[in-house]
Amino acid sequence: MAETAKKRSGAVAPFYGVAATWVIYALAFHLYTVWNFLFVILLSGGVFLLLRAVCADKEDTPTAAAAQPEEEEKPTGNEELDKMIQDGKLAIAEMKRLDDNIPDEKLSAQIRRLEEVSGQIFQQVKADPKKLPQIRKFMDYYLPTTLKLLNAYDRMSGTGVSGENIDSTIERVEQMMGTIVTAFEKQLDSLFGSEALDISTDISVLETMMAREGLTGEKMEAETTKNADGSDIKLEL
Repeated sequence: MAETAKKRSGAVAPFYGVAATWVIYALAFHLYTVWNFLFVILLSGGVFLLLRAVCADKEDTPTAAAAQPEEEEKPTGNEELDKMIQDGKLAIAEMKRLDDNIPDEKLSAQIRRLEEVSGQIFQQVKADPKKLPQIRKFMDYYLPTTLKLLNAYDRMSGTGVSGENIDSTIERVEQMMGTIVTAFEKQLDSLFGSEALDISTDISVLETMMAREGLTGEKMEAETTKNADGSDIKLEL
């Protein structure tokens, strides 16, 4: 609709320019002389041609987004990963549509949060396809079911009708959204489980080694035990 309005304004702009030229010239000069009358005709014709050329250039010039279409990602060779990437793009696009359609600001904010977290989930799995099994249930059930609920909300809230079924469904979806957002965030957090374990192990080893070298304070004391004959054995750390 906005694009149509722009095209219409571009089409009539030359005529507005001609009218403005006559009005301004009439205020500044006397039109009852032949010379002035002929001159304003020539001038308004020039304005018309100039504005028509400018408007035509604007209509023919594509926007940056149109001039540079989104580059399609090349297949990774992993069929399951490629399907996840494609399904993820469709899910994100649907969330954007729902966010635009649903007027409730609180619900829209929750949808945007789902969009953000989902995007991060897809990026993590794309970077490490070994994590694909961790999001299988997320992709097969949680994500599509969430979109199904939001689509139902979008349709029912757009009817403009209040009824027992419509109102109860809308209310239940609104109540459920907080839980869904938390579940999506936990799904993202779970993808960092192995990294968190590795980092925790590295920190423990690092602390032990630094303590042995006396780099964190006092050097760790040697453990002492006894030989069978009663002499001391020192176990250096």
